[in-house]
Amino acid sequence: MRIIAGLARRTSLVAPKGLSTRPTADMAKENLFNILQPQIRGARFLDLFCGSGAVGLEALSRGAKEAVFVENSKPAIAAAVQNIEKTRLSHSAQLMEMPVANAIDKLIANRRCFDIIFLDPPYETGLLAQTLDILAGTDLLAPGGTIIAETDAKWENATAVPSTLSLTDTRIYGRTCFLFYNRRQYDTSIPR
Repeated sequence: MRIIAGLARRTSLVAPKGLSTRPTADMAKENLFNILQPQIRGARFLDLFCGSGAVGLEALSRGAKEAVFVENSKPAIAAAVQNIEKTRLSHSAQLMEMPVANAIDKLIANRRCFDIIFLDPPYETGLLAQTLDILAGTDLLAPGGTIIAETDAKWENATAVPSTLSLTDTRIYGRTCFLFYNRRQYDTSIPR
């Protein structure tokens, strides 16, 4: 596991101890950032269920303005702290050590918004659908922003799309599936 491109290119990253976190494979991460590259420079990036921080750190390395990392697992937090230090990107990184729902509440209270929101919750827990529902009811996603959810390819159709979001793309790389969402645009010229 490493940073693929940008300022911290080739920096090797540590993975959390234990089996509860599965880092995004380098091939899947590289393909994801090939898609996101036009949006990354100067972006505000939110990495929910960040694990080792590899995805948010890749965004910073490639020119994101800032990245906020949210994680609750102690081994993952330890790995994320170590990786933020190793990449020398701490000046643009903020780590929130708390459950994702609490972090979302805190970010809303601070009137934060993000151009890209990435979430990679543990598979088969219901946290993906739950977190998408929470995000859909907030203003955390900036106008024109993108939410990307990582899941197992076999579960790609198991997540209902909240009514305020549109599923715009699905990409599968091996067993990794990325679901891309944008805020649904309603035609305001038609009375409801």
